[in-house]
Amino acid sequence: MIRSAKVRFRFAVMAIAAALFSQASSEGAEAKMPTAKIGTANVVKLEVAASEAEIQRGLMYRTSLPDDQGMVFLFHPPRPVNFWMAHCFISLDMLFVKDGKIIKIFENVPPCRAQNERDCPTYPAGPGIEVTEVVEVSAGYAKRHDVKVGDPVILRLHDHRNSPFASWERRFA
Repeated sequence: MIRSAKVRFRFAVMAIAAALFSQASSEGAEAKMPTAKIGTANVVKLEVAASEAEIQRGLMYRTSLPDDQGMVFLFHPPRPVNFWMAHCFISLDMLFVKDGKIIKIFENVPPCRAQNERDCPTYPAGPGIEVTEVVEVSAGYAKRHDVKVGDPVILRLHDHRNSPFASWERRFA
């Protein structure tokens, strides 16, 4: 949920892509869904945001997020990032990850209700944090599952044959 002047256009493209992707059988999609092992025992099913359009869209306009699901934003090569909550309807926990370790956690980040999205705060405020990934999960996840800075994050695909995420998985194999 990085700021962009082209958010509306990217939203339309992502809505069309999501509609096409959702036509796949739920069983097949489940088998291909990436996961993150966070800490020692927490496993979260992930949607992947790797392209700029996917990163711009993120979890905007969602009205719910199950406790065992989230989204991973990939930044390869690593880069400094700031996230915001414009057009978000649910609170989230944001786990900033670099090289497989959590380096910063923002807990219970509320949706931005500002009339002008430019008035929305960023996380972190000020200069961005250099990361390789950011994982967004439901608000309160970090506290409920005792997730802390320094915990490992292991990203995995279970069945990458013919997966739309195959090129992503090779980076982490």
